[in-house]
Amino acid sequence: MANDDIDLIMQFNIMQNNMLEEWFTEPRRYMAQENPFDVLTDRQFMGTYRLSKVLVEELIDILLPFIKASNTLSVQRKVLTALRFYASGSYQQDIGEHRGAALSQASVSRCLTEVTEALNNPRIMNKYIHFPANLLELNIVRRGFYDKYSIPGIVGVIDGTHIAIVPPKSDDELYPEHIYVNRKGYHSINTQLICDSDLKILNVCSKFPGSAHDSHIWRLSVVQDVLRHLHTIGQTSYFLLGDSRYGLKPWLMTPIYEPLENSPEARYNKWFGKTRSIIERCNGVLKMRFRCLLKHRVLHYSPEKAASIINACVILHKICITNNLPLVNIEEREDIDLGIYNDLPVINYVNQINPELTAGKRYQQQIISRYFQ
Repeated sequence: MANDDIDLIMQFNIMQNNMLEEWFTEPRRYMAQENPFDVLTDRQFMGTYRLSKVLVEELIDILLPFIKASNTLSVQRKVLTALRFYASGSYQQDIGEHRGAALSQASVSRCLTEVTEALNNPRIMNKYIHFPANLLELNIVRRGFYDKYSIPGIVGVIDGTHIAIVPPKSDDELYPEHIYVNRKGYHSINTQLICDSDLKILNVCSKFPGSAHDSHIWRLSVVQDVLRHLHTIGQTSYFLLGDSRYGLKPWLMTPIYEPLENSPEARYNKWFGKTRSIIERCNGVLKMRFRCLLKHRVLHYSPEKAASIINACVILHKICITNNLPLVNIEEREDIDLGIYNDLPVINYVNQINPELTAGKRYQQQIISRYFQ
């Protein structure tokens, strides 16, 4: 080897050693944390955390019994850190370097876990997300739909939406990787949502993998048991709207298969599509407000923790909708995948016979005859 080459190698090794020495001896960085309540305007605050200052203060009071402050982290700081993650969907390191947090990645992870677990506490979850528990509550929801869509009886619109997650371990006994691959080819949790006419989510089920069919999740739903019971005891004027993936029942109306143009059935389908689109708007508002749920953000957590994050965002969405908060600093984009699949054909039930389907077809025809002739 030539002497010139040896000299170059020696110089390179010296430079490399100097760089390593500087890296290991670099002083620890301390990030300055600012109080967002003081430094942000109301609009900036809402754009950063999605809730207003007043609502965040109320949320902190509600969560106080379920979150412990530490010597270095107040409950307020923990809640703000988690809210920033829900809103942006960034990596934990990015959240930690935000001036409202100024935390290490590990601290952000602990904050997110604590706040998410607190929001998933049954006392909190049931306070915000629950299907109407009595006829009075059902009638309030029913009236909301009637005032907007002119057909009595609707008490909710149902659909499944896919929330992207990182692949679980393929050999995981509880959460094997392959069952989370949905039919679009990515890993997800198929989350069932039921909303009212104001986009308030009445029911969420986030425990099924992406390969689970919407109708399977619905068959195991407590809400179906409630509605079936109501119809059994003669309270037959309450039903949901669902797309063609769901089986027609007296308590769940679906579209008509290939109706004749300008027929009553076609008019029913047009009304049906307009009314059912509310669940798509609900899903869009939920994910655009809490962008950690968007497909391209991907939840980098186990399915169990990802499901808890979904529930937490649904609760926060309910708070925002109830208080009429606008979407701030959020650009609508048509190319964003919101995880609702609408490319399945309408099912033809003509040759299918079972008692519940027969009763559903009869009830559906009564609606068409009364309102779409």
